[in-house]
Parts: sequence; structure tokens; C-alpha cells
Amino acid sequence: MLIIAHRGASAVTAENTLAAFEEAIHAQADAIELDVYQVENQLYVFHDRHLTRLTSSTGRFVDLTDQQVQSLLVLGQHAIPTLEQALAHIAGRTALNIELKGPIACAQICRHLEKAVHQFGFTEQSLLVSSFNHHWLKELKQARPQTRIGALTASCPLSYAAFASELNAYSVHIDVNTVTEAFVADAHARGLAVYVYTVDDPADMVWLHKIGVDGIFTNHPQLTRQSLQLILN
Repeated sequence: MLIIAHRGASAVTAENTLAAFEEAIHAQADAIELDVYQVENQLYVFHDRHLTRLTSSTGRFVDLTDQQVQSLLVLGQHAIPTLEQALAHIAGRTALNIELKGPIACAQICRHLEKAVHQFGFTEQSLLVSSFNHHWLKELKQARPQTRIGALTASCPLSYAAFASELNAYSVHIDVNTVTEAFVADAHARGLAVYVYTVDDPADMVWLHKIGVDGIFTNHPQLTRQSLQLILN
């Protein structure tokens, strides 16, 4: 199974920061997952809809100005990176999953994907854009057909992974609490990779490996790597 560092190595250092991405690379994660919002004309790497948990401010992230975002620190220490800064820092050293958390101009994400490939050392195959909002994914896929997309779900639909194949997705991403062996089998029959979030418990890793899951999002990629090596041995 692929090990995807959830918001970077978020168990070790502040999530969605350059430090967390560097820790994930050091831990030899197969990929890094990060979250993106648009503020004014800039794309920022940040997960929460509201500011309270991660900063000393209150209110909604999307209501800020560029200047306000740049003045914030995550957990009082780390600047909130732009997506371009994250791309430049990771620089193709590992694969990347960009999750769209809020409304983002399609042209903006397309420009960043072009920069990722032509300036920052990524390949089309090492980039994946995901979201719970499948309308955004459909728009992106129409605008940039070569982009791999991952359709997120927190449920196990009656039609299993049909929604993802309808989008012409590369992968389907499902909550560890709702994934089933039947869902995995259906997704694989449709040619989809199955990635499960968020997995930090070794017992879950054993089970997910057994049912054929292709990758897991984890907060501690180094410990997960060690756990998987024990499982596979």
C-alpha cells in the first residue's frame, strides 16, 4: 500500500506547513496530501474552514485578505504557505495530492498544475487533485483532461464507486469508517485505485492490506512505514 502523508507528517509537526512536508519526505512517504483554499487571487495551503484550531484568530479562512493570511502563524510558529511555495519546496521529491477545500477558480488550479510539471519537477502521473465536491473535479477534468482526479466520499454509496468512474477519476478516496471489501472490489473492477483516510492504527492497516486497498492517508508516515514492514514480513 502507498503511504500518503496526511497534511504532511502532521503527527510530528504543524499540519500543512513546509516543515510537515519536509518531515514527510524524510520519512520516505510515497506521497503528500495537502489542502487548498483560494483567498483573493492566491491559493493557500490550509485545511480548516475556520481559523480557531490552528491560529490565534477567529472567523472563516475564506473571509480573509491576502495580507491577513500572510500575518497568521499556524500554532504560533509556521507561516501558511501558498500552493506555489509548497510545490517549489516539495519539488517533485514525492507524489502530491492536492485537495480542493473551497471554491477555487479552475484557471488558477490549472496554472499551478502547469507550473508543477514545467517548473517544479513533478510529472502528470505524480499529481492528483481530489475533492468532496465532485462538481469542481468535473470542471477541472474538462479543462485539463490529463489531470488525475480523486473523488472523495465519507459514505459507502449503494452504487459503490460508480460516482468516481462517472467522473473518469483515477482514484476514489473513502473514510476508514465506511470502506468495505465490497466497495474495494467494485472500485477495482472499475479500474480505480482505492485510497483510505485517515489510518494510524496498525490493526486497520492489516485489514486494509488484506482487502486490497491501494494506499492510506496517515498522520505519521514514518511509524506507518515501520508498521507496514512488520505486517508484510
